[in-house]
Amino acid sequence: MAGTNPLTLGRDIAIDLGTANTLIYVKGEGLVLNEPSYVALDSRTGHLLAVGAEAKRMAGKVPSSVRIVRPLKEGVIADFEVCERMLKEFMQTAIRARWGRPRVIAAVPSEVTGVERRAVQDAAEFAGARRPVFIIEEPMAAAIGAGLEIHLAAANLIVDVGGGTTEVAVISLGGIVTAVSARVAGDAMDAAIVAGFRKDHNLEIGDATAEEVKKLIGSAWRLTSEIEADVTGRDTISGLPRAQVVSSRDVRGMLEPVVSGIVDVVRNALEKTPPELAADVISRGIVLAGGGSLLAGLPERITHETGIQAVRAPEPLLAVVLGAGLTLDNLDTMRGQVSSGESL
Repeated sequence: MAGTNPLTLGRDIAIDLGTANTLIYVKGEGLVLNEPSYVALDSRTGHLLAVGAEAKRMAGKVPSSVRIVRPLKEGVIADFEVCERMLKEFMQTAIRARWGRPRVIAAVPSEVTGVERRAVQDAAEFAGARRPVFIIEEPMAAAIGAGLEIHLAAANLIVDVGGGTTEVAVISLGGIVTAVSARVAGDAMDAAIVAGFRKDHNLEIGDATAEEVKKLIGSAWRLTSEIEADVTGRDTISGLPRAQVVSSRDVRGMLEPVVSGIVDVVRNALEKTPPELAADVISRGIVLAGGGSLLAGLPERITHETGIQAVRAPEPLLAVVLGAGLTLDNLDTMRGQVSSGESL
């Protein structure tokens, strides 16, 4: 309409509200926001000091007057009020306007309860989304974002290793045939590394250091050439700072319980797959998505354990939000993949 200010119109956005990161896709623009799901608050007043990467950088370095909050835990909202404030900041940044209520689709774990699903919808609405807020299950969104042909009468097996949960689903004819979820994923890897340094080396390290160790030398399968790194922390006996040399082999041992847990989730899903679809899974393989799938050697480990070829999606970290965004772009033809609290 002539004379209409485009900034007053609500935009369509897709949200991957993850335990580790929040990603936002804007229709017509693509991915516009990828920020850690962190919030910094003034402990005395509750005033919001920072969100996203800025808040994450403050973790472990702030006085008692500042509280660092991760409002999502194991794939679901743990602190509703803080999550709503964080999401509002992210949405306003993404659409670059403080007015206009966008239509929103949000991705949630496949096995969340009705209450947990409603909490995501309410948080988005309170943050400024138009009603109804549409919901898509993360494995379905990941499969779409990975480019799988979900509408065929053939099985696709998707493994979405996020920050808080690992979601495994067998998808055929546009629907989820089998879904298995476990709260063992990227955060559990970081915790295992923290515990491993304390147990094996009497060294206390923070979550941020553990995450860096995971990215630099962490692995789920033997490497062609094992590598080492210097890791700095606090000696648990003397209380003094010191450095410790560790190898990728050491860190792989620390990660073994978590990696085994992820493999067990995949096996569980395969065991529940109908026999008629098993041949499809074998021929089409396993596709990995999510930030946790970036752990070196994870596809090779799953291939070895299951006998089925496993590969990463083209953009593992972005698969869920891109899939939700593509669903939003084609909402009229993809009604079967979404739900809402109201009629579509």
